[in-house]
Amino acid sequence: MLVDRSRNDRFVVSRRRTGLGDCLWSLASAWDYAHRTGRALAIDWRGSCYLDNPFANAFPAFFKPIADIGGVRVICDDQINHVSFPGPFFPSWWNKPSIDCVYRPDEQIFQERDELNDLFQAQDDCEANTVVCDACLMWRCDEKAERTIFRSITPRVEIEDRIEALYQEHFDGHSIIGVHVRHGNGEDIMDHAPYWADPKVALEQVCTAIRMAKAQPHSRPVRVFLCTDSAKVVDHLSGVFPELFTVPKRFQEDQAGPLHSAALGTDGGFSALVEMYLLGRCDTVIRFPPTSAFTRYARLFVPRIVEFDLNDPRRLILIDNSFERPPAP
Repeated sequence: MLVDRSRNDRFVVSRRRTGLGDCLWSLASAWDYAHRTGRALAIDWRGSCYLDNPFANAFPAFFKPIADIGGVRVICDDQINHVSFPGPFFPSWWNKPSIDCVYRPDEQIFQERDELNDLFQAQDDCEANTVVCDACLMWRCDEKAERTIFRSITPRVEIEDRIEALYQEHFDGHSIIGVHVRHGNGEDIMDHAPYWADPKVALEQVCTAIRMAKAQPHSRPVRVFLCTDSAKVVDHLSGVFPELFTVPKRFQEDQAGPLHSAALGTDGGFSALVEMYLLGRCDTVIRFPPTSAFTRYARLFVPRIVEFDLNDPRRLILIDNSFERPPAP
C-alpha cells in the first residue's frame, strides 16, 4: 500500500487508562508504528485510574515533558484536550460520531486489539490519517522499541528524587534481589491466574526463587527488596526472610483490588513508578508472574532475571541479561 508520508497531519494515538506497566508497554507498540510510518505520536492517558479528573492527561502527571522520541514528534500534555485528530480513523469504530464512541464493550476493545496487531504485523502503513491504539498492546513490538521508550522518558523530578533517596538508603553497597509478586488482591488477574491456582504453592515457589537467587554468586552483601500489591504477601515473605525490606506505601484493603485504583489516586501512580524504577536498579529480579507488565522495565535492563516458565509455572528460568544497562537515573 502506497501512502503519502510527507504530510504532517497523520497520527498514532496511544490511549490507556490502566496500570503504568501496561501504559508504557502499549506506548512502545504505538511508538514503533508511528516511527515506521512517519506519523506523530499523541500520548492520551486521560481517564487514568490514577487521576480523578477525566480530562487530565496522566502522562505529564508522572513524567517529564518530551517533544520527541527517536525522531517521532510527541504530544503528551493537556493540550490533548484541544487537538482535533483528522479522519479517517483506524480501527473503523473511531469513524463513528463522538457520542457513539463513548461506550465500547469489552468485545469491541479485544477486536480492536486484534485489528491493531494485524496492522502492526503487516509491516505496512494504512490509509487512515489517525490510528487509535486504545487496547492492551503488550507483546506487539520488539524489545528495541521498548528500550527506546524507557531510555527516552523519565519520571518527574520529585519521583526521581524519591527513587534516589531510597537507593542511597537501602541499595548502596549491597547486591539487591528485587522480588515482584503480582497478587491481584481480589482483582480479575486473567493471564496471571494459572500462577495462583494454589496460593500456598505459589508463595512457596516465590520462596524457592528467592533462595535460588541468594545462592548465586554475589560480590556484595545481599538484601531482598519486595514489591507487591498485597499486604498478606508482605507478611508471609517477611516471616520467611527477616532481612527482606519494602518501600512504605498504602495498600488497598484485603480483596479490594489492585493498587492502580482511583481509591489511591496519584499516590498509587507515584508509588508504582518508585518501585518500578528501583526494581530496574537491582542486581537480580524475580518476576512472579512473568506476565506482569509492571516488571517489564526490570526484565529489559536488570543483569540477572529469575522468572517462571510461561508454559509450566513450576519451572524456574535464570536469564543472563548482563549485556544491558538501564538508562542513567
